[in-house]
Amino acid sequence: MKKKFFSRVFQFSRWLLIALATALLAPAAAIAADHAALERDARSAYKKLIAKIPAAKDLSRNAVAVLVFPKITKAGLVVGGQYGDGVLFKQGKTSGYYNTAGASYGLQAGAQQYGYAMFFMNEKSLQTLNTAQGFEVGVGPTIVMVDEGMGKSLTSTTAQDDIYAFIFSQKGLMAGLGLQGNKITRLE
Repeated sequence: MKKKFFSRVFQFSRWLLIALATALLAPAAAIAADHAALERDARSAYKKLIAKIPAAKDLSRNAVAVLVFPKITKAGLVVGGQYGDGVLFKQGKTSGYYNTAGASYGLQAGAQQYGYAMFFMNEKSLQTLNTAQGFEVGVGPTIVMVDEGMGKSLTSTTAQDDIYAFIFSQKGLMAGLGLQGNKITRLE
């Protein structure tokens, strides 16, 4: 009985992943084609982030560049995935377009959308993003995830790491425990 149940859950998860990939990748191609709308959304999300979080504003003063993903969609049931497009701003100007994609497996269920910003604090960390064949989060330069509590004590003088990342504008509910991989790739 248990084997049948887990077999059905696995089979359902496999179909869900295929449907999720189709649903995420089809609109993503249309979004990537419209760079002006993506840039507008990324600038708006970035402005809201630095207006709301003092640490983000402090980091923005010293950051070499900021990569902003205004909307990442994540969903899963045992098997999950996430996707979003973003813009790299260097000295206030658009320097490139990127996407982030990831997959996960484990005890998870739900769907959510959120924004994500990475503040590159030195040229070395920025070069890693631009020279790698896809930047894998968790591999390479030190990335610090900043939450509300830490953000209150982080200043430009205490910031000593390569990259600081903020998650913002979360909507939906996603709960889980499992393995996850995420890759950021430059769009041509």
